[in-house]
Amino acid sequence: MATLLDSVGTLTGVGPKREKALNDLDIFTIADLLAYYPHRYQDLAVKGPSEAVNGEKVTFKGLVTSDPVVTHFGRKKSRLRFRMTIDQATIMVSFFNQPWLGKQITMGQELAVYGSYDQPRQTLNGMKVIAKAADDETGMAAIYPTNKAIKQKTIKELVDQALQRYDQALHQEVIPQAIRRRYRLLPHYEVVYGMHQPINAEQAQAARRTASFEEFFIFQMRLQLIKQMDARQQGRPVLFNNDQLKALISTLPYELTSAQKRVVNEILRDMRRPLHMNRLLQGDVGSGKTVVAALAMYAAITAGKQAALMAPTEILAQQHAKTIGSFFDPKQVRVELLTSSTRASERRQILADLLAGEIDILVGTHALIQPDLAFHNLGLAVIDEQHRFGVKQRSTLREIGMNPDILAMTATPIPRTLAITAYGEMDVSVIDQLPAGRKPVQTKWLRKSELDEQLTFIKDQLAAGAQAYVVTPLIEESETLDVQNAQAVYQDLAQTFGPEYKVGLLHGRMTNPDKEAVMAAFKANQFQVLVATTVVEVGVDVPNATVMLILDADRFGLSQLHQLRGRVGRGQRQSYAFLVSNPKTQYGVDRMQAMVKTNDGFVLAQKDLELRGAGDILGKRQSGVPEFKVGDPVADMQMMTIAQEEAMQVLDQPDWDQDPEIKALVELLDETMARYRHFD
Repeated sequence: MATLLDSVGTLTGVGPKREKALNDLDIFTIADLLAYYPHRYQDLAVKGPSEAVNGEKVTFKGLVTSDPVVTHFGRKKSRLRFRMTIDQATIMVSFFNQPWLGKQITMGQELAVYGSYDQPRQTLNGMKVIAKAADDETGMAAIYPTNKAIKQKTIKELVDQALQRYDQALHQEVIPQAIRRRYRLLPHYEVVYGMHQPINAEQAQAARRTASFEEFFIFQMRLQLIKQMDARQQGRPVLFNNDQLKALISTLPYELTSAQKRVVNEILRDMRRPLHMNRLLQGDVGSGKTVVAALAMYAAITAGKQAALMAPTEILAQQHAKTIGSFFDPKQVRVELLTSSTRASERRQILADLLAGEIDILVGTHALIQPDLAFHNLGLAVIDEQHRFGVKQRSTLREIGMNPDILAMTATPIPRTLAITAYGEMDVSVIDQLPAGRKPVQTKWLRKSELDEQLTFIKDQLAAGAQAYVVTPLIEESETLDVQNAQAVYQDLAQTFGPEYKVGLLHGRMTNPDKEAVMAAFKANQFQVLVATTVVEVGVDVPNATVMLILDADRFGLSQLHQLRGRVGRGQRQSYAFLVSNPKTQYGVDRMQAMVKTNDGFVLAQKDLELRGAGDILGKRQSGVPEFKVGDPVADMQMMTIAQEEAMQVLDQPDWDQDPEIKALVELLDETMARYRHFD
């Protein structure tokens, strides 16, 4: 029996080579093909010149009244022209770089041409000749995203073939009837036909609304299933000593914020359960995530288990080891650091002590996931700046540690929209409050003409014993971009501030050891000014730095600017961020004004998300945010939230997968879950 889970290779005209090309578009089954919806449409309605608007894409149908003439420009460029009479009006039709059409067009022939209408010149810039177009044509031509190996025409033909052969299977619903009724969703077959073969724009729009919900709902069903399967893995309850934990908290030199207390309780509640914890801790720069992680690790230690913290860079790992070590009495809690720079003899001793259970907390980089490393009893793994690590690295840490609880941390504020897509399989804890007494960074937007005045201000800060960052968008000079570059700025500032103050240079083309050496020197105040590209966006804590000067600030996204600003304001002194830019667009002006207006990273992240999209905020390869084919999780945030809630309710039902009404959904989930185990 034919089902939508049949391989796309069963279609006529799909051999191994074409099947591979379809697979590259994520089309493996008939269901994938029929869910490969058009990203836009061409309106094929036939109009007359009097009805058309200048610049409109339109279909004209008339009589060819001149022989086609082809004019060549150089080797590969050409223009084909002929006249066409439509309702007593004569227009000139032009086709560029399609000389072969001349053989298909003859004088006296009735022809329909789709193109862009230039009303003042009474010309149609043709895009394609339409073989059949009735005068009352109301259809719309689907335009699909393609790759080099698959043509538009091929996808259209395969979709038409699949619609004919699998029409009956389309009557099986993937959305439960109660949900469809609740949100007035179209039946599945109406969605598929309405997306691929709409009669008009209204039908296409109605189909797209339901198609977006279907996509979000299936995505959330997968995420929640992953979450369920994750929780079923053999979690080991961490039966921590609450009195010892309270005693440690009482020794802290400050009181935890209410947000930190709430988040600590959420994490501890997860750890005590016999289920596997998979929690994301997100908080703005300086919100106090490290102390929360330290308390969670200490809870594991009081239960007789070990803890680990993995950071993306060596210098950040060193900082964490020092900070976390300061919370504990070294006689009671042993904290060790393991990186690629650790001497071989020292490393062997650490590995032996780790296996023997003599090390309580191991802090490190990728060195923590080497094959020869083994823990005695790892209870909790903390992953800092978790978007910098891939799924394979995180799963390796789990395997080494016999499936410990996972606490991932990120300093990138993530709006709810992204949290339920990129991290939908994780429980999310948010520290949305800064510690008391933390002075907000004063932010000012400057024009380039005001830069000299600001350099004088920086000199005053240096004279008071402080340090400064100067960030530029480029490493070297560019012929195409009129923006500051790190090399030139470094040379200029070395003259401006020298010889009294030293200037350092940091950029992405340096080797990791060189980068870390420069950052360590800056932290030790060997440089008073650090000229850098965005490699300092997430970096070490330098409390002595009070000024962040960002050149050509309009070339950075809001979240990136906020992360850079977060490099200062980490000590007791008042700190400052200066954004130097002459934006040429209102978009650029809006971003500068937003930065001056608020220090709230979540507000800025939401604004950035609306302006730029998810991939640009977290980085497309690392964001974990899927490329939705129809739905837009930013514009349709409420729909995504509803889809998540409905998916959770379906999975809460006992024996939900035995319901015959959603058999098609269960089969689809079985097939795709086998294909995609993770989404990042």
